[in-house]
Amino acid sequence: MHVFLHYVHLRKRYILALALISTLLIFGFQKISSYLEERHIATLSWTVANKLIVIDPGHGGVDPGALGTTGIHEKDIVLDVSKKLALILREAGAEAVLTRETDRELSDPVANYSYKAKIQDLSRRVDLANSRNADIFISIHVNSFPDPRVDGAQTFFQPGSEESKRLARAIQNQFNRYLANPGREAKQVDYFANRMARMPSTIVEIGFITNPGEEKLMLDQYYQSKVAWAIYAGIVRYFSEPKPALANP
Repeated sequence: MHVFLHYVHLRKRYILALALISTLLIFGFQKISSYLEERHIATLSWTVANKLIVIDPGHGGVDPGALGTTGIHEKDIVLDVSKKLALILREAGAEAVLTRETDRELSDPVANYSYKAKIQDLSRRVDLANSRNADIFISIHVNSFPDPRVDGAQTFFQPGSEESKRLARAIQNQFNRYLANPGREAKQVDYFANRMARMPSTIVEIGFITNPGEEKLMLDQYYQSKVAWAIYAGIVRYFSEPKPALANP
C-alpha cells in the first residue's frame, strides 16, 4: 500500500509538472508571437503613409452612449482611444481625421435629443469621410449587455462589402492577439454608418462597459493605448494585404 501511495503521489507531481511546463510554453509562445508580430507591423507601417483615415469617436455631447457601472460614459472612453489611435497613425505618416475632438455631437442643437437629430449626427460623421474621399472609416464604440459576464472586443462590417469585411477581420485578429478576453469574430451587421460609407468601414466595439472587469481595463490609460495600437496594427495589416480582384468597397 505504501508503495502504491508513493506511486500515486509521484504521478500527481509528474502531471502537475507537465501542466506547469505546458502553461509556460504556451505563455512563452504567445509572448514571442506577439513580439514578432509587433516587429512585423513596424516593418509594414509604410503602408499607411499618406492614407486618409477618418476616425469616429461614437456619441458625444447630449448623447452619452452606454453607461458603465462606475458612472463613466461611452463617449468619454472612445474619445480617449480615438485620440491615441490618431496619434499613432500620424506618427506612421497617415492623415488621421477625427469626426469630433471634444465632447460634442454633430447634429444641430435641439431642446430634446431626438431620433432625427441622431440620424443627422451619424450622417455628418459619415459625410466627413465621404466628402474627403477617405481611404477607410473607423467608428469606435464600447458595447453593453444585460449580462455583466459578457466581454470581448468585436468588429462589425456591412453585409456584401468584401473590403469592409477584410478590414474588420484584420482588426479583429489583432484584438484577439493583444487584448484581454479574446475569442470574438468579425460580424456582418447592417449599421447606418457602415451602410452609408463609400469606402471600407468598420464599427469597432472595444469591450463591454457593462462588464466590471473590462470597464476597469478601458478606463486604464495603458490599456487604452493597447486598444489603439491593436486597431492600428489591424489597419496596417489591411493595407499590407494584396487586394482581391474586383473587390467591393
